[in-house]
Amino acid sequence: QVQLVESGGGLVQAGGSLRLSCGASGRTFSSYSMGWFRQAPGKEREFVAAISWSGGYTYYVDSVKGRFTISRDNAKNTVYLQMNSLKPEDTDVYYCAANFQGGIYYYILAEGSEYDYWGQGTQVTVSS
Repeated sequence: QVQLVESGGGLVQAGGSLRLSCGASGRTFSSYSMGWFRQAPGKEREFVAAISWSGGYTYYVDSVKGRFTISRDNAKNTVYLQMNSLKPEDTDVYYCAANFQGGIYYYILAEGSEYDYWGQGTQVTVSS
């Protein structure tokens, strides 16, 4: 059993920054790839960013490229999402997820169904 716990969400003005964290427990964190997704009520879940098990591969949705950075610290069993230059359209609940197969390809890591465990989500609200 794996538990993922997100933190770091909150209310920020447009142009501001937040850093989300996702702590993992229960299995060998360094062996699986991680992703961040977001979803608003009534909308489909959207891929945001992913990082492979080694950290050697990172992927982003086009709308956040250049603004968001995903990273991981395997010694701390934690994955991060640094979000800069936030926009009102970034307002969503953000979820982290774990891919136990250690995928490295975009077409796998951008697909929510490829993830085995999900966190409970953290709300990010960007005011204009």
